Amino acid sequence: MEEKKEEKKLRYNKYNSFVTFKGLAGKKTDNPKEKINLLYKNKTGINNLKNDYISVLEKVIFDLNNDSKKETSFSLTENVIDEINTIEDDKILNYLVHRYRYEIYPKLKILDNYPPYLQIEPSSICNFRCVFCFETDKSFTNKKNGFMGTMNLNLFKEIIDAIEGNIEFISLASRGEPLACPDISEMLEYTNGKFLNLKINTNASLLNEKKCHAILSGGVKTVVFSADAADEKLYSELRVNGNLKKVLKNIETFKNIREKNYSKNPIISRVSGVKFSKEQNFDEMKKLWSGLVDQIAFVDYNPWENSYLKNSNNITEPCSDLWRRMFVWWDGKVNPCDVDYKSKLSVGGFKKNNISKIWNSENYNKIREKHLKSKRKELSPCSGCVVV
Repeated sequence: MEEKKEEKKLRYNKYNSFVTFKGLAGKKTDNPKEKINLLYKNKTGINNLKNDYISVLEKVIFDLNNDSKKETSFSLTENVIDEINTIEDDKILNYLVHRYRYEIYPKLKILDNYPPYLQIEPSSICNFRCVFCFETDKSFTNKKNGFMGTMNLNLFKEIIDAIEGNIEFISLASRGEPLACPDISEMLEYTNGKFLNLKINTNASLLNEKKCHAILSGGVKTVVFSADAADEKLYSELRVNGNLKKVLKNIETFKNIREKNYSKNPIISRVSGVKFSKEQNFDEMKKLWSGLVDQIAFVDYNPWENSYLKNSNNITEPCSDLWRRMFVWWDGKVNPCDVDYKSKLSVGGFKKNNISKIWNSENYNKIREKHLKSKRKELSPCSGCVVV
């Protein structure tokens, strides 16, 4: 019994991994359900939906109005309300459909034509060596082993062209620091106006005026600055090679440029840290960052520093990410997750217009089948992974 409790505690729930969160929910829309119901009644933006998503919207509306406590029911979390408040009225219902696909499809193991979420990796290279990250694995960061690189602009544009109108939730981040990519400014410019929810994660150490303008004038809806402490010593211990004073200065620059040149841009800025040690204090985080960003959060720690050295565990529950998101690395390689940062489970390579084919491919479905049959321990690194 004790062993089962310990195993359950070790599970990492990929959906809604916030441990603590402070945001802006309610400041613009005090009653989002009321607004959503009115938009639905007036059919505002319904024409933006694909025909097969009308039934999904009906499920969204039903769940919101019945306040069901079922795990598979859709509800509005604080960060989702913040996002709704940044979207034009005629796009909100479409956003909710894709949010439902992102949150509920993985719970129900529903496989759609396209992944609800796509993570594109501008760079696998990072200038930090955070203690909780796989960048500490020298066999990964050794350039001779072929994992290090940055995406070229042409490949990025091909990916964006292939997914526009099919996938609305995008993240520019994965194994490395996206601002290390030489073409990142041009990449951001190319995304302008193309997605309902585009997020970029950065440690902010390479943030300069040019990149601030690129983020604020491009298609980014949420910029996440990764920082885990308000104390300089603790920050440096967690984010090895990082300098808190420099990061603070860079984020202040971002804030000033935003206020001066992009005051009407509804972009959300967030400082998000990994809750790794008891010394990390959320109240201190709020004191330091509250005047600089819109949201502050800690996300749960996922022990993935070296996935391939972990012993097999007793988790048999399928990994939800197999129905939630897909990753495209800097070189076009497609992978089902980033816990598998060396691509042992790679399901192919990106070619024009083949995202849907890969997502529904035989190779991908074989991995899903193993998980559904409680045989994830037959796959590496799934056998020692705690993500469910």
